[in-house]
Amino acid sequence: MKTIYLVGFMGSGKTTIGRMLAESLNIPVVDTDEEIVQKVQMDIPAIFEKYGEEYFRDVEGSCLRSIPTQNFIVTTGGGIITRDENIQWMREQGLVIYLKADVSVLVKRIQNDANRPLANNKSIEEIRELHEKRKSQYEKAHLVIDTTDRTTKEVLEKVLTCIKEKSSGDTNS
Repeated sequence: MKTIYLVGFMGSGKTTIGRMLAESLNIPVVDTDEEIVQKVQMDIPAIFEKYGEEYFRDVEGSCLRSIPTQNFIVTTGGGIITRDENIQWMREQGLVIYLKADVSVLVKRIQNDANRPLANNKSIEEIRELHEKRKSQYEKAHLVIDTTDRTTKEVLEKVLTCIKEKSSGDTNS
């Protein structure tokens, strides 16, 4: 099976669903943010503070390409899609699933999380603007699944159903 890439805004459920999906499919899960932290030996806010977002995105792209493209679940950072080459590469290598949610729900999920440097101390409007800027990139995914009013179990079931349908109906993507 091709690697499955979960993309979406901060707080959309990528990490949680990725772990559940990996357990369901009995394949490993890799989180690009965890890979970056391990590679740079700093937490994400410290990387942003010391080196800036551009450096972070360079390392992120490098980590993404180092992950096997078969039999893995990859949970990505919310901004991985800000570089066209990343979303294009994921689309070519595997199945990209966009976990989307209403911005008001995302804000509630991430509002007080200090590990999210691009959302920390931001207003709801600023987060809404960032989400809007990224939306068209997320929508380049092969599949879009709304997590807004679903439990994690419901999202997992929907993802598994979509994967099954996608693999039986379209083997080229």
